[in-house]
Amino acid sequence: MIWELRHEHKIGLLIEIADIPRSTYYYYSKQFDHPKPDRYAEIKTEIRRIYDESKGRYGYRRITKELKKKFVVNHKTVQKLMRKMGIFCRVRMHKYNSYKGDVGRIAPNLLERDFKADKPNQKWVTDVTEFALFGIKLYLSPIIDLYNGEVISYNLSRHPNLNQVTDMLEKAFSKIPDNTNLILHSDQGWQYQHKHYQKMLKEKGVKQSMSRKGNCLDNACAENFFSLLKTELLYLQEFHSVEHFIEELHEYIEWYNNKRIKLKLNGLSPIDFRQEAA
Repeated sequence: MIWELRHEHKIGLLIEIADIPRSTYYYYSKQFDHPKPDRYAEIKTEIRRIYDESKGRYGYRRITKELKKKFVVNHKTVQKLMRKMGIFCRVRMHKYNSYKGDVGRIAPNLLERDFKADKPNQKWVTDVTEFALFGIKLYLSPIIDLYNGEVISYNLSRHPNLNQVTDMLEKAFSKIPDNTNLILHSDQGWQYQHKHYQKMLKEKGVKQSMSRKGNCLDNACAENFFSLLKTELLYLQEFHSVEHFIEELHEYIEWYNNKRIKLKLNGLSPIDFRQEAA
């Protein structure tokens, strides 16, 4: 207040009225005359770059992981700086159910909620989720490696048919040799009970595993991926058309595999983690 009134009244009088030591006033007045350079300017620039690159999907923990590649900084400082900058993680549908009764032989639950894998291509999970946009339904069927959360292959279709899962399998199977003892886990959807699907797995030497009926926790990793995808893409962005959404979905999965860091993977993306462990 004294600083603002200094041109209208004598400073000595203002200091006396305010009842503060003269030295206190002059100490702070120097700060106004010669403001200190922002020592976090470079870090804040990098925070903004990382945040924008992730399209607002990263919170302070992941941003801290990225910053530590260049700076010595802790998460509390990053959280404080983000709060001052007014940026925060923007991440905070209908569940497609393909179960239609016993179509074929039900496979045992080999996974038994043991979602840890010691190496790539040891345990895969798959499921189908539904998107409804612009009066159109789309169905995404991915295969996810439990070793690093990588999307091994996927198919996006307007119909949840057998061709969708067989195309997904063909893409995935082209990346691995035969008879690896791999486990592929799913729910009890009709696609996974189909004889042709089971035949493809058997010919590749893949062990089929299925959740118990009505128990989504048995395939929680697939559910988590869908939740993440919808939170970070579907609910976060606005789309001009179905085609725009499809384009962004392909881009998201590419980013998820190659760029999106996971804290449980030591701050690496799924593919970087697999390559580093190789």
